[in-house]
Formats: sequence, structure tokens, C-alpha cells
Amino acid sequence: MSDAHSRHKALIAPLRAAMYDFSEAGVRKALAEVTADDAVFHLCHPFGDSTGSDAFYDRAYKDLLDAWPDLERRDYIVMAGPDEDGADWVGCGGYYTGTFTGQWLDIPPTGHQVTMRFHEFFRFVDGKVVEVQALWDIPEVMMQANAWPMAPSLGHEWHVPGPATQDGFVPGPYDAAKGKATCQHIIDMLEHLKKHPSQGGPEVMEMERFWHPRMNWYGPSGIGTGRGYAGFRNWHQIPFLNGMPDRGQYVNDITYHFFGDGEYAAVTGWPNMIQTVTHDGWLGIAPSSKKITMRSLDFWRLENGRIRENWVLVDLLDAYRQLGVDVFARLREFNKARNLGRIETPDGMS
Repeated sequence: MSDAHSRHKALIAPLRAAMYDFSEAGVRKALAEVTADDAVFHLCHPFGDSTGSDAFYDRAYKDLLDAWPDLERRDYIVMAGPDEDGADWVGCGGYYTGTFTGQWLDIPPTGHQVTMRFHEFFRFVDGKVVEVQALWDIPEVMMQANAWPMAPSLGHEWHVPGPATQDGFVPGPYDAAKGKATCQHIIDMLEHLKKHPSQGGPEVMEMERFWHPRMNWYGPSGIGTGRGYAGFRNWHQIPFLNGMPDRGQYVNDITYHFFGDGEYAAVTGWPNMIQTVTHDGWLGIAPSSKKITMRSLDFWRLENGRIRENWVLVDLLDAYRQLGVDVFARLREFNKARNLGRIETPDGMS
């Protein structure tokens, strides 16, 4: 384990293990051991930013563990690598799960197992995590609780799977040339995506060059999954561009980082998109001509030189907030008649 990126994945492993058998004491200890004292944690809306592992635990996990007392973390992607500026990252993708017995963020409990996807990126300096960028698919929990306060999804909503090849825990030693080549494929693909529609029709994206015809685009809850070129175009890209046709025109105003590991690549940025909601509007929200930023943390998996799977999380709750829609206020209005009390279920063993 001589290379830095394999070491960083190993340093994250105790934290992941503590969150698999989740306890407050165990997770606080593991967080404190792997992070710098002044580490900055960026978490999706409504949590915001915090400094130091204890503050992050209190903001992110304390109430979640109370609501899901058997909370468990399951990773299906763990990859690492340097970005274009030489910063070292570890990217983890998976989901949290547990029995939803008490309300969380005003989402009514179900008494049943629920899941919440996460993408979490850790930046290392001198063997310590100094920055975390994390998106949790909170709308996925709203949907499972039958408490949906937003516009219907165009794509398919389901429990998004891990990699079809079951090789998301990318092993060392780190192959710098392979990681760079995988990253470059993604960067070239995105440059071609941005050519449409300003430089021509869908053909300018050269989808068949970059994407496998049986591709899966796993979007966040609120957008959903699209399969194949048709699914990607119809259920995500066309509505996105119809509502925000200036996508990709403000790249000088944002910072994003790509890193690759084997057949996997990731991008992180806080934010990493800027566009204006005009024309047809987006996500059922009327056009306001308001420029918004977006946080998107993504993973891609290549297969035989083309993208077969793409996991995408977007902070949709923050996008709604910028457009003047308080999703949590709507949630409370929609669910006034729901019982938010704790659900106690017989153990079935006595």
C-alpha cells in the first residue's frame, strides 16, 4: 500500500465500518480520528456547512440516528485519485438504511425500512480529511414515506443499484495512467454534451462515441433514472435544456474537480453548475429568469471504453430554495393530517 490513494481508501475504511454498525460513540470516534480538527463539512440543504467532526455529527447524524435507530451505511463505490490541481480525493457512493420509526426533517415515519442514497467526497492533506462534500438524497426518503411535496419525476423512481460489475471498491495499487484516461473520457464527453443545442442538434454530442447504448443514468429522486440514449434524453436532458438552455455558459465562475480510479471517474464541486431558469421552467417550477447554482456529485463507470453507468446526485432541495420554493414548508402542509409520533412495532419474538 505504497501509493497515497490506496492509503486514503484504507484510512476511510474504519469510518465506513463504524457507520455500518452505527453507534454514536463509534462514529464520533472514527470521524475524529480521520479528520483534521478544522475540517470543513459541506452537506446538502437544509444542513449547510459545519467545521469539526463533532459539529458535523450533531448536525447530520444525531437526529437521523434517533429517527432510524438501526441506522446502517452501505457503500458500493469507493474510489480515489488526484484532481487536476493535485488535490487528493476519495469518493464514496452508497446508501444509508434503517427502520424509520421517528420523524426526521418533518418527514413522517413509516415503521418500515427506508433507504437514502449518498455521494460523499473526502479531500485529504497529510493523511487527514480536511474537506467533505456530501449529498444525501433526502427527497428519496420523502417519496418512500408517501410524503412527496414536489413535482412528479419524469424518470423511473426505484432503489438505484450499485455497479452491475460489482467492482465499485476499486483496489490498489493506484494506476495513474488508467485513472487519467478514464477522467479524460468523461471530460471529452462533457465538452461534447455542452455543444448541444448551441452548436447543433443531438448529433453534435456524439453519444454513441462516449456512451454505451445500454447506459443507465441514475438521477436523484425528483428526476429519476433514464436507460439508454432515449431515457437519458427524454427524462433528463431535454427537460433540463428546455428550462435552462444557458447551461455550460458560466464555467469560468465555478470550480469542479475530476478524479479517476480504474474504470471509475468522479466529479465534485460546490457548486459545479450555474444556469438560468427560463423558457419552459424546470421541475414543474415556472420560469423566473433567475440564475441558480447547483451542486452535483457524480460517478461514472466505463465498460469497453464507453460509459455504461452514471450515478448522479443533485442538491434539488437547494435548487428549489433558490427558486423561492420552500420544500419543507410544502412537506408540512401536505402532511398536516399525518401522525408524526414515534412508531413502536412488536418485536415478534415475544
